[in-house]
Amino acid sequence: MAEPQHGIAMYGDPALPPDFVALPYANPDAPIGGRMVEANVGNFDSLNPFIQKGNVPWQLRFVYGETLMGRSIDEPFSLYGILAESIETGPNREWVEFTLRPEARFSDGSPVTVEDVIWSFEILGTAGHGRYRGFWAKVDSLEQVGDRTIRFTFNEENAELALLAGMRPILQKAQFDGVDFAEEGDKIVPITSSPYIIDDYEFGRFVSFRRNPDYWGWGVVPFRAGTFNLDEYRIEYFGDETAAFEAIKTGLVNTTREFNVARWEGQYDFAAVQDGRFVKEELAHQRPSGMTGFVMNTRRPQFQDWRVREALLTAFNFEFVNEAMTGSQQQRITSYWSNSPLGMGHGPAEGRVRDMLMLYQDDLLPGALEGYNLPQSDGSERNRAGTARAIELFEEAGYTIQDGVMADASGTPFTFDILIQSGASETSTIADIYVESLKRIGVSANVTQIDSAQFTERTRAYDFDMTYYRVGVSLSPGNEQYLYFGADQVDTGGRNLMGVSSPAVDGLIGEMLTAASQEDFRAAIKALDRTLMSGRYVIPFYQWNITRIAHDANLHHPDYIPVLGDWPGWQPDVWWYEEN
Repeated sequence: MAEPQHGIAMYGDPALPPDFVALPYANPDAPIGGRMVEANVGNFDSLNPFIQKGNVPWQLRFVYGETLMGRSIDEPFSLYGILAESIETGPNREWVEFTLRPEARFSDGSPVTVEDVIWSFEILGTAGHGRYRGFWAKVDSLEQVGDRTIRFTFNEENAELALLAGMRPILQKAQFDGVDFAEEGDKIVPITSSPYIIDDYEFGRFVSFRRNPDYWGWGVVPFRAGTFNLDEYRIEYFGDETAAFEAIKTGLVNTTREFNVARWEGQYDFAAVQDGRFVKEELAHQRPSGMTGFVMNTRRPQFQDWRVREALLTAFNFEFVNEAMTGSQQQRITSYWSNSPLGMGHGPAEGRVRDMLMLYQDDLLPGALEGYNLPQSDGSERNRAGTARAIELFEEAGYTIQDGVMADASGTPFTFDILIQSGASETSTIADIYVESLKRIGVSANVTQIDSAQFTERTRAYDFDMTYYRVGVSLSPGNEQYLYFGADQVDTGGRNLMGVSSPAVDGLIGEMLTAASQEDFRAAIKALDRTLMSGRYVIPFYQWNITRIAHDANLHHPDYIPVLGDWPGWQPDVWWYEEN
């Protein structure tokens, strides 16, 4: 890029031209008004998603707060200006400059300044949530180079950094004057420049976002055309899934994404659905599955042998679980990028994928090069073949069944705890089925349920044996992979729940970040996918290749569904309310 541009892509040029009117999945003629109400199970005690402290609604950072650039979810990784009117980079993206729009304002009417931008990056990078710190460590300098222009210079070769700089939230410096950002920030509702403001809330009960009619970007920012059309977006909190579903049936909640196929097929026959006031939609998407399942904490000694982890995978009996939970209607997650062109495949590694794996062959576990497939059962409850194979694997790792109990050579029983968040009835049911399967191989597992605040605290501190795990990945993975799987996250509370510390994993993330071509980029991801799957860290559940949404018939969305047609970034952003 030799001059300022309206947007930027990871590879090549962004799809939309400088004079684009709206995103292809937004309706710039959508009416304004109405409300969307969805249900959350759990609790929250903070409305500041930018710090580590506190338990916040997970949707908060996607609908509240604004960044220099915005990401199109109809492209693998392209950004277009929001707070920034233009972006310019060096020949090798060793630096990036953003020029602020002169119209940009916080919700209190004060201007968004270069000083606010610089302070936001510094405070988030040093005292903010862990998700922001990895990027800050790669910034060599950050300086003002014009009345409205900021330049980042990076300390490493990494083409993605220029894009990441455009995706960090910009906060108002003056609001936090004299405040300990990390320790006291959870008591503050941040002032932002975004289209929604927090209108009302009650911790643990609800939070209401209101459309700001004075938002500075209406009619100014093409990226905002046809978005945030609803007057109110509200999140109601419930103690468990049963109460949340009852709220849908009674009309207290008017939209939901359903993950339980059996409930979708058998219980969405209430009056509002029958008379057409509520509609059901099934939408296909190309979003990678990510990984959902039970993660084994390899910091614990009982999970450090890969053969033990394979034994516990084999004992899981997914086919029986899937029949019990979904009527066998859901496909299993087969890798971190399954359901996408970045998925690893299941035969032997070939071509550039094999070349990259061979760089780290001494660190690979069986299956990375040869191909790895998850264990399969015959679907019966007893799973005789799987049970026998699980026992064999335990024996290979030095365990035997002694008086009906799986134990090591010294007679110490193999036991562990499965940590579950209270109210997560589906996960709890799966855990109970798993515990029964483990009894058949002499393994004793206990299920412990705790409230959401305790669950967050313990998982952040890696204080668990096995727990529910969910990590989302995209078609444009980048530096965040270090947060999920990097060795430097093993001892610092964060998102590497499995405790993986692997030169191969770290090296392949590096290969991905420095790839000079789309071919090498994809090869590095496939190689990383193989390494993680053959590590056998997670017992995968089923995936949601089809998004199931039920909603008030007066809530509408454009007919055009983006490539990543799924939350976040699609609902509620481009929906609108219009009475039929």
